[in-house]
Amino acid sequence: MPNTSDTAIGQAVRQQRVSRTFVALADTLVTDFDIADALHMLVERVVELLSVSAAGVILVAPDGSLEVMASSTQRAELLELFAVQTEDGPCVDCVRTGSPVNCADIPDKGQQWPRFAAAAQECGFRAVHAVPMRLRHQVIGVLTLLNTETGVLHDEDLQLGQALADIATIAILQHRAIEHSERVTGQLQSALDTRIVIEQAKGILAERGAVTPDEAFGRLRAHARAHQQRMTDLSRAVIAGTADLRELSAQAPAPHRTDRRGAEEQHDADDS
Repeated sequence: MPNTSDTAIGQAVRQQRVSRTFVALADTLVTDFDIADALHMLVERVVELLSVSAAGVILVAPDGSLEVMASSTQRAELLELFAVQTEDGPCVDCVRTGSPVNCADIPDKGQQWPRFAAAAQECGFRAVHAVPMRLRHQVIGVLTLLNTETGVLHDEDLQLGQALADIATIAILQHRAIEHSERVTGQLQSALDTRIVIEQAKGILAERGAVTPDEAFGRLRAHARAHQQRMTDLSRAVIAGTADLRELSAQAPAPHRTDRRGAEEQHDADDS
């Protein structure tokens, strides 16, 4: 009969490890988040905490293909790569359906996953549990749990595996949202900077050439197009004093409707 004191100590130690793992994954919710490092930590902790022999993570790439991102062992990595290349196996089914796929006896699934079952046995694995990395209806990947012995995982282990997959999913999605936000912010700032440069150049040319801002813009645009030059580069040259203002002043502006100037300026700014 097991010693209840030893059992209690073992449970307490495991709970501490679980808590530390969640804290470590939560720490990844920052701007300098390294996806590869976080996922390698995830598979290592999963093997420590759950009754599994190996673990791996496969993510869905932007083009919809599957990419092996982390594996706790080389054998697990080889099996995951094989599953991705052949599009066969529980991990692939898990991504497609967004639901867990549990296989307690891989040799028994030879008809369902013929290529995967053969490869898994060759790698020494007899059981696999695929846990979806999903937030609501968005599936971004799968956490694969592998065992060298047949049998099902305890519900507690499956629930913990899903919880770890969930927090990793949130971390990855937040990282992607931050990257997207930074790209959009950078694009907006770049567009604003471009517009400011063009407006400054228009003002200089209008003053020097005694023309209206609309006419100055038309001359800038016509000169840039005639010389296959970006509007932004030409405007910076005007501001820096390196552009030939006499040539610009003599440049006949291309005819355009005044009420469309804003749209045309934006088009030229985008081209710049």
